[in-house]
Amino acid sequence: EGGVADTMSLSMSVSELEDPMDPKGKKKRGRPGKPPVRCVCVCVCVFSLWTGEPVTLFEVVKMGKSAMQSVVDDWIESYKQDRDIALLDLINFFIQCSGCKGTVRIEMFRNMQNAEIIRKMTEEFDEDSGDYPLTMPGPLWKKFRYNFCEFIGVLIRQCQYSIIYDEYLMDTVISLLTGLSDSQVRAFRHTSTLAAMKLMTALVNVALNLSIHQDNTQRQYEAERNKMAGKRANEKLELLLQKRKELQENQDEIENMMNSIFKGIFVHRYRDAIAEIRAICIEEIGVWMKMYSDAFLNDSYLKYVGWTLHDRVRLKCLKALQNLYTNRELFPKLELFTNRFKDRIVSMTLDKEYDVAVEAIRLVTLILQGSEDALSNEDCENVYHLVYSAHRPVAVAAGEFLHRKLFSRHDPQAEEALAKRRGRSSPNGNLIRMLVLFFLESELHEHAAYLVDSLWESSQELLKDWECMTELLLEEPVQGEEVLSDRQESALIELMVCTIRQAAEAHPPVGRGTGKRVLTAKERKTQIDDKNKLTEHFIMALPMLLSKYQADSEKVANLLQIPMFFDLDVYSAGRMEKHLDALLKQIRLVVEKHIESDVLEACSKTYSILCSEEYTIMNRVDIARSQLIDEMTDRFTHCVEDLLQEGEEADDDDIYNVLSTLKRLTAFHNAHDLTRWDLFGSCYRLLKAGIEQGSMPEQIAVQALQCSHYSILWQLVKMTEGAPSKDDLLALRRVVKSFLAVCQQCLSNVNTPVKEQAFMLLCDLLMIFSHQLMSGGREGLEPLVFNPDSTLQNELLSFILDHVFIDQDDENQSMDEEDEANKIEALHKRRNLLAAFSKLIIYDIVDMPAAADIFKHYMKYYNDYGDIIKETLSKTRQSDKILCAKTLILSLQQLFNELLQDQGPTLDRTSSHVSGIKELARRFALTFGLDQIKTREAVATLHKDGIEFAFKYQNPRGAEFPPPNLAFLEVLSEFSSKLLRQDKKTVHSYLEKFMSESMSERREDVWLPLISYRNSLLTGGDDGDRLSSKRIEGGSPSRTPPTPSTLSPTPSTLSPTPSTLSPTPSTLSPTPSTLLPTPSTLSPTPSTLSPTPSTLSPTPSTLSPTPSTLSPTPSTLSPTPSTLSPTPSTLSPTPSTLSPTPSTLSPTPSTLSPTPSTLSPTPSTLSPTPSTLSPTPSTLSPTPSTLSPTPSTLSPTPSTLSPTPSTLSPTPSTLSPTPSTLSPTPSTSSPTPSTPSHPLNTLSPL
Repeated sequence: EGGVADTMSLSMSVSELEDPMDPKGKKKRGRPGKPPVRCVCVCVCVFSLWTGEPVTLFEVVKMGKSAMQSVVDDWIESYKQDRDIALLDLINFFIQCSGCKGTVRIEMFRNMQNAEIIRKMTEEFDEDSGDYPLTMPGPLWKKFRYNFCEFIGVLIRQCQYSIIYDEYLMDTVISLLTGLSDSQVRAFRHTSTLAAMKLMTALVNVALNLSIHQDNTQRQYEAERNKMAGKRANEKLELLLQKRKELQENQDEIENMMNSIFKGIFVHRYRDAIAEIRAICIEEIGVWMKMYSDAFLNDSYLKYVGWTLHDRVRLKCLKALQNLYTNRELFPKLELFTNRFKDRIVSMTLDKEYDVAVEAIRLVTLILQGSEDALSNEDCENVYHLVYSAHRPVAVAAGEFLHRKLFSRHDPQAEEALAKRRGRSSPNGNLIRMLVLFFLESELHEHAAYLVDSLWESSQELLKDWECMTELLLEEPVQGEEVLSDRQESALIELMVCTIRQAAEAHPPVGRGTGKRVLTAKERKTQIDDKNKLTEHFIMALPMLLSKYQADSEKVANLLQIPMFFDLDVYSAGRMEKHLDALLKQIRLVVEKHIESDVLEACSKTYSILCSEEYTIMNRVDIARSQLIDEMTDRFTHCVEDLLQEGEEADDDDIYNVLSTLKRLTAFHNAHDLTRWDLFGSCYRLLKAGIEQGSMPEQIAVQALQCSHYSILWQLVKMTEGAPSKDDLLALRRVVKSFLAVCQQCLSNVNTPVKEQAFMLLCDLLMIFSHQLMSGGREGLEPLVFNPDSTLQNELLSFILDHVFIDQDDENQSMDEEDEANKIEALHKRRNLLAAFSKLIIYDIVDMPAAADIFKHYMKYYNDYGDIIKETLSKTRQSDKILCAKTLILSLQQLFNELLQDQGPTLDRTSSHVSGIKELARRFALTFGLDQIKTREAVATLHKDGIEFAFKYQNPRGAEFPPPNLAFLEVLSEFSSKLLRQDKKTVHSYLEKFMSESMSERREDVWLPLISYRNSLLTGGDDGDRLSSKRIEGGSPSRTPPTPSTLSPTPSTLSPTPSTLSPTPSTLSPTPSTLLPTPSTLSPTPSTLSPTPSTLSPTPSTLSPTPSTLSPTPSTLSPTPSTLSPTPSTLSPTPSTLSPTPSTLSPTPSTLSPTPSTLSPTPSTLSPTPSTLSPTPSTLSPTPSTLSPTPSTLSPTPSTLSPTPSTLSPTPSTLSPTPSTLSPTPSTSSPTPSTPSHPLNTLSPL
């Protein structure tokens, strides 16, 4: 208060001394409407007494309403009047910029050392919030940072001729900033480091100016001294000597200041624990080296940048180095640094952070421009392959490097001589050859589009030289010119087509970028110009190219993609119909010459594009197409007649004629409506003959199935577009019915391709002609709806079990690339088959209980089909929760029955097979999510079915022996945690109806599943004490009742050896068995509640402790990593650990809500080692479109073969252990909290 009073009185006294009428008083350097600025600067109060506006230096800089030059000039004026008061204001400015609420008073400034002042300010720092001005979000604070830096720079610039040399201002400021930068408070360190670095930058600029003035003065002095004695001005020489001496003294003083800042602040803060502080240091030292290279661009300073290339601030290092390497004059000074740190810079092109990788590539490109010898061939090759990167900025930067390396090294004289030439003789001719060679050497032929996209921004002129490319392909080479090989011609055609696509579409290929962005007006104009240019050129060139390469299927398939990028109006506008006729003639020849599917599909698509109704050339193309189809149809009809007449005596020529013509017609039927040629009749006859005779070649059968399928779809399109009559609908229904019957018969064909094709078409047609056909106001199509009968459903399911869930041949694992590719392709086909059948289940075309045979393979085939099965489970639960729960329990029952058949009635409950079923049940339980209210009815139904299954059969040896299925209750206990408390009581009451009095008193090991299941139901209920007393009183004398200490195993008892944690996949699921309950045992019941989509679906692989494996005491609620091992074999403790006393299983509600810290093991305890999983980012992210009703939407790619590691790292919310994992004393029991009434409470028997 005393300090404020002093400054206030000082402000008033200075104001009183000024004459308000004095003209000097009218010249205001501060803000209008405020007192004279000198009063602002010497006053440390927060608000002005006149206007109530901010008056501290911090507030003035923060608001930024005044020009910084004016603010600094006013401060300098106040400094000249009273430097202590002005310095006090500057000190408080730095303190307040750090976010400190304290204020340094005048007596503190005069009587205390800097360390004491900083300690005092630290005590007054607001520790409740970690934010301070430099880290606060928002535009205001972003602008403050800019104003803060500007203020320091302007202050030094304005003081550089006088005040900074008074040995008081700079000494005080540097001393204060040095002390603040060494503070433990991050805000002080951060703010003072930024201030000191900007101060240093300003001083470097001053030193540079002094150096320039010194050189000029020295030059003037030398010039004057070298004059003749008569013309020499001695006074001028003395003045120049005096000036040079003064400049040298100032230079020395500035260098001392810079040395103090560098050694006192930079050397300590460039390795600060906070990355932002380190980044400030590296950014500014780059500025110093570029600004004053004579003093700073040497190894003594460069080493700090090189050392931090391995740090989180490496991005700042790269940008600082880019500013240096941009200036070629600095290369000699950077030579030693380049040799020392080149390898690190090149390796950073593969950095995991894309921003760093991009800047590293740009820096390597600058090094290449400065000195080609600096980079070895190996260094360049490390950058070359990045042009195929999926991240576009990385690929574009690598493309720039490739352009500089391959396409920018030419002889200027030779290039000037060739500049006037065009075509293959132009400078681009050799460059295109080099591009083709690079593409072939990279051995990534399927990625030509990515190479073109990478080079598009840097080599666009070269890539758009289609005239040169065409001449290289068409013209004969001149003497002495190397001829393009066949591979080079194929590569050039592929690259040329990719450049045409890039120019016409003006967006990156698939996989690069987030989608099609909106083009600017300039980009749109460029796109239109490029499209016109390529159309005018290839309208004439394409027929010649097709004529030359019509025998090569690969080249022709690529060339036929070009017309889809034409502006077809050019044909009619430019009177180029003769070129259109030439193109149609060549396409017809290609169709007659080839039967490869790629070539035929390209021809079909080209005809489809040229037949677009909006173009005037449509009629001309349609006539040519109709003539071609007529000829092929007539030929096909005659060939079919000949083949059917000869029957088994048909020769290879007859078979080839039918197959080749049918392939052509099938390819055209895919894109064109050929129903008026009635191809279905001939195809159907072929299929029927093949079924009856059993000798139809598989390729003909496959093509006939596909062609018939297209015919049906085109007929359906006509029905949906118009108003069909009843006769038309019935006719189409008969066609579909007969074709479905043929496909069903083909499922038993001996040829696998025929069976797979028939299965896919069956699934697609059942999906298309399902009840959803009537949606969208198409109720009139009801006669076309087909519902598969039980026989067809069973055949489809059997096909899936026989052809999808098959074991791989692990004995003959080959490392051959071709064999590996075949395995991936086979897996891709199996995934398509499973996805097609899953769609039928999801859309209620096949009864949901059929999914039980799929769900039970979830664990065993998780790597191959886990994503598909999980999505199927999620979608079926959304449609009917209760029926989905019945299907889940049915799948577990099937596995249990298979195990009983393999092992007999005496199951080894510690075996890996039993553990595998329990693990599958645990995964199923996790899919119910955390909202127990939404799933309570479904979970209760699941328990009801499980209890009925466990007591379904009685033991033939008598009632004193457990039922054969009793061990299933141990599996069922995995779902107990998903029951609400009152539902647990209801389920327990239902369980007791199946139990006799003797059962509740049995304590042998064979009855442990019943005991464990009852305990899981009674945990948290009111019957815990009753069960506890029964167990202790009725136990056998030879068995000592377990104490709580024996029920809480130490971590060592739950930590299996590492060798037990890696079972083979086959141990996770029992082998298939013939004892499978028929799907009819679970007839779906109509749901009275409209199911809502599940919003919480944790991944099935999330690891949470199971009820039967963890029973720690309250002090051991944090499970050890070994207790959460995902291996099923480790989740089956000995019987003694599964029989806790009931008294330890009745926690109060409060004890059932442990803190997250005790129930959320760290991710490191749950994540398997990286060597066990080789994920790809796209593996377990099925989009909703993966199971859409369209036939072709479910085509998962082979890239989805491995689960992501993230699926094995559960979030804390999914790691809540079941109630049986807690063991508080029974004395903490409390009444059950009120919960909404469950609908099953009013029903019998629940």
